[in-house]
Amino acid sequence: MKSYSLLLFVLLSSLYCSTSSALTSKAFIQCLTAQYSEDSATISQVIYTPKNSSYNSVLDFSIQNLRFASSSRTKPAVIVTPVHESQIQTVLYCAKKHNIQIRIRAGGHDFEGLSYSTVSPIEFVMIDMINFRSVDVDVASGTAWVGSGASLGELDYRIAEKSSTYGFPGGFWATVCTGGFLGGGGYGPLKRKYGLGADNVIDARFMDVNGRILDKESMGEDLFWAIRGGIASNFGIVIAWKVKLVAVPKIVTVFAVRRTLEQNGTVLLHKWQTVAPKLDRDLYLRTSITTVTLDGIRTVQISFEALFLGRADRLLLLMKESFPELGLVTEDYMEMSWIKSVLFFAEGSAFTLDESIEVLLNRSAFPKQYFKGKSDYVKVPIPIEGLEGLWERYFQVDDGAIIIDMSPYGGKMYEISESALPYPHRAGNLYMMFIGVMWDANTTVAEQNRRLDFSRSLYSYLGSYVSKNPREAYANYVDLDLGVGTTYKEASKWGTRYFKDNFKRLVQVKTAVDPYNFFKHEQSIPTFTKISDM
Repeated sequence: MKSYSLLLFVLLSSLYCSTSSALTSKAFIQCLTAQYSEDSATISQVIYTPKNSSYNSVLDFSIQNLRFASSSRTKPAVIVTPVHESQIQTVLYCAKKHNIQIRIRAGGHDFEGLSYSTVSPIEFVMIDMINFRSVDVDVASGTAWVGSGASLGELDYRIAEKSSTYGFPGGFWATVCTGGFLGGGGYGPLKRKYGLGADNVIDARFMDVNGRILDKESMGEDLFWAIRGGIASNFGIVIAWKVKLVAVPKIVTVFAVRRTLEQNGTVLLHKWQTVAPKLDRDLYLRTSITTVTLDGIRTVQISFEALFLGRADRLLLLMKESFPELGLVTEDYMEMSWIKSVLFFAEGSAFTLDESIEVLLNRSAFPKQYFKGKSDYVKVPIPIEGLEGLWERYFQVDDGAIIIDMSPYGGKMYEISESALPYPHRAGNLYMMFIGVMWDANTTVAEQNRRLDFSRSLYSYLGSYVSKNPREAYANYVDLDLGVGTTYKEASKWGTRYFKDNFKRLVQVKTAVDPYNFFKHEQSIPTFTKISDM
């Protein structure tokens, strides 16, 4: 009888929550249309609910991690794709009035899908910034205004339209949008020369919780500091960024060579750990590690991929001097324009150099994946025996199921203080690691779960070789394995890993600009609720 009563209670509660949610979202939409009573058709064109035939296509378009495309996660009750700032202001007003949460999506690359889904069954509205994608390049001042919904590929393309000697320190994935990329720091192949993307942000157009539109001057030093690396959506909505362009030569040089364990790969990687951070800052040399089967033999393959801001003849001399063991020959080097190098690295080199650079404008041309990602920072070289233990674990999963990317530090990254921006991972780091497990649409649920468990086991193994106290992590590679919660104590579990000593300042800024914690998700910056926390 007791179990029957409990079941009835759960069913009635679920029905109540479902009905309550439907009523809340209906009231929210009515609020939106009421604000546009003289032009209701305009606002109705940017509102989508699950009843609309276009809802799924709008939602799915920017889901980059297919792991969450059909998951049991809660999806938005309402999607709004605003085309004017005033529409965003109205969304904020109505969401607060009806106590409904919002999530903000730019490019949809967040690792845990938190910009378009929730872990807990709560009702929320998603603001999709896809229409805020204008790019205005001013070559004379060496700056550009870029909408938060514009992709890095679009930004690079528009810069190249105006100049062959300007670029921007963007990332490797052309479909990542500036809203999330710059809001979390943002790194790429120019970081050793010019620092992070966020290091090159000089102004912003930002909407706070009250719908006020602010710039660098009016928002104040603390908030401008916080939105450049502290995950901007914790504090409000970035409409656009003003960025400083950086000088690039008309011709750059790239290479990508692969070495297996049988080709001395372990020794080469061991040396890479100390060589790559000390190279000329014009040279970025990263590694990407996976397993392959060659001639029937399974092995670990290490790809050494480089961007050099100069011609091949100079790079040849640099590599012979600093890393002759890699055994590069003239044929390994490829000279090209800066914009072609963007395509070379885009989406894991998914394209050939014959591809037109116009593909950077086509978000649908880039592959999507099923994956779980984690991050680490390495301050002391992993010894040979540590790498060999890593290879043993690599062989526990199928080819292509695990990938580790290692991105070197040094150069400009060592010259910027840990507190200059919320992103604290600067001097003292040899390199950063991305640890990812992948699968495809045909992978069984059991195998997906096995790979997720494997990623956690591998992460545990690496704990002996990476940063400690705290074990650092990259905020843009959000990882719910580090914890969830809303209090300062709960958030400190991951907050100090992402931001180190900057975390407390971020909470202070959050408390000042969003005291009622309107902008929140499962792993967002909390507010101080007790004076003793401050």
